[in-house]
Amino acid sequence: MRFGLQIPNFTAGGPPGALFDGVVATATAAEEAGFDSVWVMDHFYQLPPLGGPSEPMLDSYTLLGALAARTSSVRLGTMVTGVTYRNPAHLAKIVTTLDVISAGRAILGIGAAWYDVEHEGLGFDFPAAGERLDRLEEALQICRAMFTEDAPSFDGRYYRIHEARNVPRPVQAGGPPILVGGGGEKRTLQLVARYADMSNITGDAVTIAHKVDVLRGHCAALGRDPSEVTVSRLSTLVLTESEAETAATLDFLEQAMGERPSGAADVGTADQLVAQVEELAAAGVEYFVFNMPTGSPEMVRRVGETLVSHFAD
Repeated sequence: MRFGLQIPNFTAGGPPGALFDGVVATATAAEEAGFDSVWVMDHFYQLPPLGGPSEPMLDSYTLLGALAARTSSVRLGTMVTGVTYRNPAHLAKIVTTLDVISAGRAILGIGAAWYDVEHEGLGFDFPAAGERLDRLEEALQICRAMFTEDAPSFDGRYYRIHEARNVPRPVQAGGPPILVGGGGEKRTLQLVARYADMSNITGDAVTIAHKVDVLRGHCAALGRDPSEVTVSRLSTLVLTESEAETAATLDFLEQAMGERPSGAADVGTADQLVAQVEELAAAGVEYFVFNMPTGSPEMVRRVGETLVSHFAD
């Protein structure tokens, strides 16, 4: 069982140059606490629950490259890259460069994209969901080919490459692992089974168990061993001091979200969180990725002691 930390937001109020120092402090705290990976969102506008477009947002891959030089062991990736934002051949080059800078710690997280507001604001095309998934499939083929082949060519409906060179090659044999984000049962999980190394899904234990069964079915249909695909789950984590605080936090989140956040958030005392992780692991989660929007580096270390250290024993 492995754990990752997603950093979803950046401290506002100080000078812009101070933002990076805060990210480094959080990332190094995660590394010291035993987290396996550090992730950032691939967005250009901050998301509405975290304050919206008026809040700071840093470019994901520029930030990951800088973090690669300030960390030594955590794997680094986006949760997840929007396929609409970059030419996939260019994306393969970016992720290869991150792999080289980090000495083999890059992960390519990618998905079909969804945040229409920033597409409109920044002038990115935002086609219908079916086309975005078609583009995702072509991008997965191109990225895998550029990670593993000397001069691949590909002629798709939306993207093409011709004897594409990717020099230097990735440090990791076979290239950085590819994670596909999303739980769509007909297309997304089928793409995972066909092309990816990791599948990031969200939800409670019942939902996760169902999605894992669907993923295994796609793997079986393609003749692929499902154990080759690592199942990860992204959620917001809140570590509380008492059961009363847990109940109050859940009530607050329910009022803010309009529903009980059983699938999107893990809230509880140390013992409660351990129990929740055990239940989700039994449902099929192998890799837990948490974000803590209000957490400090000290809180990251506490969560490391609570979960990472517990399950490492």
